Amino acid sequence: MARLEIEKLTTDYGPVRAVDGVTLAVDEGSITTVLGANGAGKTSLLRTISGLERASDGRVRLDGEDILGVPVEDIVRRGLAHVPEGRGVIAELSTEENLRLGGLWRGAEAATLGEIYELFPPLRERRGQLAASLSGGERQMLSIGRALMARPRVLLLDEPSLGLAPLVSAQIMQLISKLAAESELAVLLVEQNARSALSIAHRGVVLNLGRVVADDAAQTLSADEGLRKAYLGF
Repeated sequence: MARLEIEKLTTDYGPVRAVDGVTLAVDEGSITTVLGANGAGKTSLLRTISGLERASDGRVRLDGEDILGVPVEDIVRRGLAHVPEGRGVIAELSTEENLRLGGLWRGAEAATLGEIYELFPPLRERRGQLAASLSGGERQMLSIGRALMARPRVLLLDEPSLGLAPLVSAQIMQLISKLAAESELAVLLVEQNARSALSIAHRGVVLNLGRVVADDAAQTLSADEGLRKAYLGF
């Protein structure tokens, strides 16, 4: 069953068309990765889905319900969470304070701190430390953990491995894979490291200049040498 359905989604920045008629779907318990070069429209796609950018045309449905044009806080309440690029934690707050912020919009339905600490043991050890003192990998765990506090049904992840050491990046990818496999969470993953993303994804979508140029099973995309050389860089 498709948790998230995108139909002919279009986003314009003045005369520039950043997202051009994108159609895709993400099933519950699965990972769909969006790939492409810098400037392909990947981040703009996620920002439009989550309501941070205004769509020019198209549809976004969460569990069959149209959420396009719905205020961002209401989109979160309905079950969609967005982890933006750059590990956007609040550096002046503690680890635990950052996590508590993630549950505000969901109220009594929010996940408990214990659940998040079970997923991310390093965060439990650093619960009282300022987020500014965390390593890059720990900040990424905190960003994801804060999003999970809202008990989303759909999780948008923008470049979760950016700037991380290869070992830490692999750990984050394994965690994302585990989250999808052990729950009904639908994950839409934007990732510059195409090889890593395709290794955990069920499906892949390749963008070029805002348009979908390929949409297939992750294994099929990974095996397509021409596509890899033209768009994926490996």
